[in-house]
Amino acid sequence: MAGKVMRLTMVLTAAGAATLLAGCSSLWPGKSGPAPAEAPAPAAPAAPEPPPGLPARVVAAQETLKTMVALQDRLSRVSAPLLINNADLCRTQARNLLGFTAQNRYSYPGEYSDAATAVLGYGERLQISSVLAGSGAARVGLRKGDSLIAVEDKALHGGPDAEAQAAEVLGPLVGNRAALNLTISRDGLPQTLNVPVTRACAIRIQLGNADNINSYADGQRVAITRGMMHFAQSDEAIAYVLARDIAHNVLGHAGAMRQNSTQGSMIDNLVRAKPDTSLLIGGGGIKPVPQELDAAADTLAIYMLARAGYNIDRAKPFWQRLSSQYPATVLNGYTASHPAIAVRMAALERAVTDVKAKLAAKKPLAP
Repeated sequence: MAGKVMRLTMVLTAAGAATLLAGCSSLWPGKSGPAPAEAPAPAAPAAPEPPPGLPARVVAAQETLKTMVALQDRLSRVSAPLLINNADLCRTQARNLLGFTAQNRYSYPGEYSDAATAVLGYGERLQISSVLAGSGAARVGLRKGDSLIAVEDKALHGGPDAEAQAAEVLGPLVGNRAALNLTISRDGLPQTLNVPVTRACAIRIQLGNADNINSYADGQRVAITRGMMHFAQSDEAIAYVLARDIAHNVLGHAGAMRQNSTQGSMIDNLVRAKPDTSLLIGGGGIKPVPQELDAAADTLAIYMLARAGYNIDRAKPFWQRLSSQYPATVLNGYTASHPAIAVRMAALERAVTDVKAKLAAKKPLAP
């Protein structure tokens, strides 16, 4: 794979001005009682079964791709309200976004390129790979599977450099306009959609393809491992993890600890289809977060969760369960990087109390 990462979420930028990945969803009303039951995710179309007689490695690549795409789609859905409803709290990291991701077969390395064609139907041209509910793209009816033809009459070409070329065209436009005319092909027929931009936190949410119970933030991205997603189980618990790492990024903690490069290298590794798991040994050189930084991230995360409509009462029990089952002695686990459990739990309690008081007083939810 020559070190090329599997880019399950394409983020197109131009001079740091704009990104495409964004979305929003309807809010749950903030309540101190039990949260509403999670709505089941919409059923994705069944992927075609591999034809009989394919080599085992080809079948394995297709199955790996199916799993990773499904998990990444779930992350996009869970993160959407966090990114959209907290744009003002993200301050300098808020951008104008269109609300979709797009890929072609070249977004996947080596044997996974063929798997992307077989499983996802990807070819030379960029296709919409996900549309986040509530985004400008969703509101005008952009769909998964639509092919990108042009934007503002500027052609978007296919091939190995399609992502980079699209970034050059789309990035400056997204940063400067309220809406873009996007020409797509659907069922072989062209049509043009006027896609409004959406203000959101420009933080990239990615799947870490490993089974350790952890997540990582490098200042611009968040990667949550497959193992953490399996441990969390519910969308709500996954949101607790994402909110903390989004908060760490917003507060600049990786930079303050001079760990942007270390965290970034870990994320680069983990988003590959076949990461080098030896880099996880001993925590991969990632230093424990000081307790004052962790407490600040917990506080901001509670506000972000409440504003996104997630139930904040169950956040503390989730983190207690995680630290109990995977203590700091698990060197490549979450608690090893965030060992100040007592300080964190106190910060969570204070933040929940403060949020509930502000909700009762109808005051703005800002720390």
